[in-house]
Amino acid sequence: MADIVIELPSSNDRVPGSHALTQVQYPRSDGISTSGLDAEAIVTEWVSLFNSQLHFEGPSLSRLFLKGSFWRDLLCLTWDFHTLAGPEKIAALLKTQTAEQRIKSLAIDSSSDAGKPSVAPVDFEGTLKGVQSFLTVETDVGRGRGLVRLLPDSEDEGKWKAFTLFTTLQELKEHEELNGERRPTGTEHGLYPGRKNWKERRLAEENLAGEAEPAVLIVGSGQGGLSAAARLKQLGVSTLIVDRNPRIGDNWRNRYHQLVLHDSVWYDHMPYLSFPPDWPIFTPKDKLAEWFECYAKIMELNIWSHTTIKASQWHDTSRTWTVTLERNKDGNKEARTLHPRHIIQATGASGDADFPSHIKGLEEFQGDCMVHSSQFLGPQPDAKGKKAVVVGSSNSAHDIAKDFYEHGYHVTMVQRSSAYVVQSQTLLDVSMKGLYSEDGPPLEDADLINMSLPHPVLKRFHSDATREMTRRDAALLHGLLDAGFALDSGPDGAGLWMKYLHRGGGYYIDVGASQLIADGKIKLKQGQEISRINAHSITFEDGDELEADEIVFATGYRNMRDSARKIFGDGLADRVRDVWGFDEEGEIRAMWRRSGHPGFWFFGGNLALCRYYSRLLALQIKALEVGIMKYEDP
Repeated sequence: MADIVIELPSSNDRVPGSHALTQVQYPRSDGISTSGLDAEAIVTEWVSLFNSQLHFEGPSLSRLFLKGSFWRDLLCLTWDFHTLAGPEKIAALLKTQTAEQRIKSLAIDSSSDAGKPSVAPVDFEGTLKGVQSFLTVETDVGRGRGLVRLLPDSEDEGKWKAFTLFTTLQELKEHEELNGERRPTGTEHGLYPGRKNWKERRLAEENLAGEAEPAVLIVGSGQGGLSAAARLKQLGVSTLIVDRNPRIGDNWRNRYHQLVLHDSVWYDHMPYLSFPPDWPIFTPKDKLAEWFECYAKIMELNIWSHTTIKASQWHDTSRTWTVTLERNKDGNKEARTLHPRHIIQATGASGDADFPSHIKGLEEFQGDCMVHSSQFLGPQPDAKGKKAVVVGSSNSAHDIAKDFYEHGYHVTMVQRSSAYVVQSQTLLDVSMKGLYSEDGPPLEDADLINMSLPHPVLKRFHSDATREMTRRDAALLHGLLDAGFALDSGPDGAGLWMKYLHRGGGYYIDVGASQLIADGKIKLKQGQEISRINAHSITFEDGDELEADEIVFATGYRNMRDSARKIFGDGLADRVRDVWGFDEEGEIRAMWRRSGHPGFWFFGGNLALCRYYSRLLALQIKALEVGIMKYEDP
């Protein structure tokens, strides 16, 4: 049977101010054969040339890169994130370093089977092959890892040059993480009258006994806050997490009843402490909440739950904060004023719930329930035949609509704009297989490979992958189109991941709801905004009216900058840069890096992003704390 052919339109919506990523074109291969190549010799020669040219003028080094090449660097070249497109941009940045180059040398890293010099595909389809190798990176202040992909330059006698180079800082010299050979002893042998045991010391640390002051205050105890705190602890930076919820994990525990992570276990591990080998592929939200509690205890993180910020002020002269906290402990309210040098806002992957409070008639609704999806606990157990309306068409909307249907409701989904849809198994088989999977490389290596692709190259990779996933899911997608569901293929056809980075939503990883829509079991109202809410119905701009006993607005979340304004005031919010979306080089704006306001950092993303970028955030803060870095440094 011939494949069903399906073409879907692009969706290029992005957060305000975000730069559009170009769709990279792969270099010409001109039929150069890779059979019989000595990959190690090719990488060795390139690395030797790189090191020999590193301390000369920029153009000498840039000649080792193809015309359409990229160098992605995270904290090795400067104290910022860069994606340098082409030899000219590479030379320009190197010229700005008037002193010696930060990077001292590269070397081949053969410590991992996944990273040894080898012939490897450069593109998704595997038609363009080059030579790839992991690298070690030596800088003036630290050590890092890297990955280079080399291709022959058809315009320069077939010389092997870099198509992509990735360098990332892993540790600071003389300030390495306190694990492995540097792990604590756990005790001090000898005679010490009146000594405290581990539990006493732990309680004193957690409660900031003796007027102790943390260097870092983290707001939020989800995956972002926990990951950042764990990294900072390993670097010896005193840190306190505060969260308004009564328990660690409540940010997941209190979400809708049937929530299960759509990302797989292989992708979702947290720093230092991976999930056990019998952990389910997809984690239920309550199980994840329990894991967060266990993680905090095992990693000995200092967390004050049921605590809110009552006031905050930044002092430019002393480079410190004054923060007043109100802590609910054992039924009593305690006030405490702290003076951290850094605040990390880790209040969620995005910001506060985006409830459409502008809709007319909200106060007139007399049905059983009208909430944002973040407050929806689940359908009523004996509500068969009731009418539920879910506004939205991304992951949460589909999950909630499916849950309503399984409880006997008549369900209608209100889809206002198009969405990208991919079946869960298809995503695992096409995008994750061999990298984040049971047969994938060690997690650190998988992360290195994944992060080594500059976003313009990653966009092209995902465009090709999206085309293959659309081919595999064509039957289901045709069924959705026939039902009136508006589909798209993401930014320039680049699918789910680029849509996430561009706008933080607008997609569904299908775990069953799509077939219900295709079969007409979940009804659809498409392409119309809500005009008003009535006592027992919704009126749309086209005049249609839809009966409703329960309404759930799965309408997403606001920008983290809005949350910062709410918590810390206009002074800070007006000073920080816009969050998420891409800067002019193709790096994510203001996230995991300097925000524009000294002593203030944004930290968010899914579990995988938090795992990876928590190290880089912690290294920046540690470098500031010990005087290696200044906030004004390039």
